[in-house]
Amino acid sequence: MTTSHHDAIIIGAGISGISAAYHLQKYNEGKTYKILERRQALGGTWDLFNYPGIRSDSDMYTFGFSFRPWGDKSSIAEKAKIVDYLTDTVLEYGIDKHIQYGVHIVKASWSSDQSLWSLESSDGEAFTCSYIYMCAGYYNYDQAYVAPLEGIEQFKGDVLHPQFWPNNADYTDKNVVIIGSGATAITLVPNMAKNAKHVTMLQRSPTYMGSKPAIDPVANNLAKWFGRWAARWWFILSNMLLYWYCQTWPERAKTKIIEEIQTALGSKFDAKHFTPNYKPWDQRVCLCPDGDFFEAMKADKASVETDLIESFNANGVLLKSGKHLPADVIVTATGLKMQFFGGIDFIIDGESLLANQSYAYKGMMISGVPNTFLAVGYTNASWTLKVDLSHRYASRMITYMDKKGYKQARPTVASDLEDIDLIDLTSGYVQRSLGTLPKQSTSKPWRLNQNFILDSLTLRLTSVDDDEMVFS
Repeated sequence: MTTSHHDAIIIGAGISGISAAYHLQKYNEGKTYKILERRQALGGTWDLFNYPGIRSDSDMYTFGFSFRPWGDKSSIAEKAKIVDYLTDTVLEYGIDKHIQYGVHIVKASWSSDQSLWSLESSDGEAFTCSYIYMCAGYYNYDQAYVAPLEGIEQFKGDVLHPQFWPNNADYTDKNVVIIGSGATAITLVPNMAKNAKHVTMLQRSPTYMGSKPAIDPVANNLAKWFGRWAARWWFILSNMLLYWYCQTWPERAKTKIIEEIQTALGSKFDAKHFTPNYKPWDQRVCLCPDGDFFEAMKADKASVETDLIESFNANGVLLKSGKHLPADVIVTATGLKMQFFGGIDFIIDGESLLANQSYAYKGMMISGVPNTFLAVGYTNASWTLKVDLSHRYASRMITYMDKKGYKQARPTVASDLEDIDLIDLTSGYVQRSLGTLPKQSTSKPWRLNQNFILDSLTLRLTSVDDDEMVFS
């Protein structure tokens, strides 16, 4: 089998991969590239997930690309609109001509002597390149996290997981119990409640929820008067202000969030179901567009139980409190399984990369790994904001290397660093995976800002040639 060579290989044809392709072909004109996508369609997450009601959990003005503003009036969009937006984007910029589907890269080997990456696919197809853009997301597509649910095999109904939702799933006029309280569960509840007899969200502990209009009147007026960029900045600044407020005055923010839920639910409100034991934004705040979750509860189509599971039986779930939840369908919305570098085995000059012994450089490269750009978004804002900034910076670095005649760029730790966790969320899917992820430090450039404005200044204006980047 022949080996094909490109200046750059982009792994993944989701939002991150499309962003990488746009920036590479715009700012590094003449560079050849190929997007390798293991699935048979573009979209990444938006192609994989098919559970009821799947939608964005942040506004589309910032989740959309900086170079192609979101044009729909809905700031919270369902899957179909997002897939159409991504499809139209790749067609408009000719990116579709560079995508090769059905290629699952499993190994990437770097040779310093050749200044070259060699990539191998699961079916033996081979590629070489000078640069890799890792745009495969941050979780495992093949395996989800399934909490230990001892005895669930006693249940005689259907057991479904959101990541592997079957096309023929039928829950019409059935009792549904959703185990979990994250963003996926909070999306599922009101959407399944439309057809189900009743939906119960069973949680071990409460989650912060906030309601926003799916069609934001302020954003749409700003877009009409000043253009889509104004609506984008409205969301950027308002979200940053909200995050700052929650971090600065967590108790005030907690009280305000709970009061708003109480107002929305009225007599249906029970504090024990909506009062988390952590501060706002220690975990992501879950979005309820147009208060759909609360409307389902007020209509007696949905309810919340905060308890631990005692056991399962043929027709439901028995709780520690002694209460029995009747169920025809159980949905295990128990979380994602994080995966670094898309599960690809990285070899650097014959040595396997040990991710948990490496550091994240400016949130977009990994120490000791040359010519490789990692697409990772924010935890407190839209994913795409950071991804677009990272890819613009990557283009600046490639331009600098071409100008200077360099072939290699390798982030290198020059002194002892004080280690801290890469992601500062207490969410279960994060905590379960920290031991497998790269680290960050207390000092720059080995610390993530989690701040779009600071990153805009840093990644747009500062020199790519700093003390921690070794060019050769």
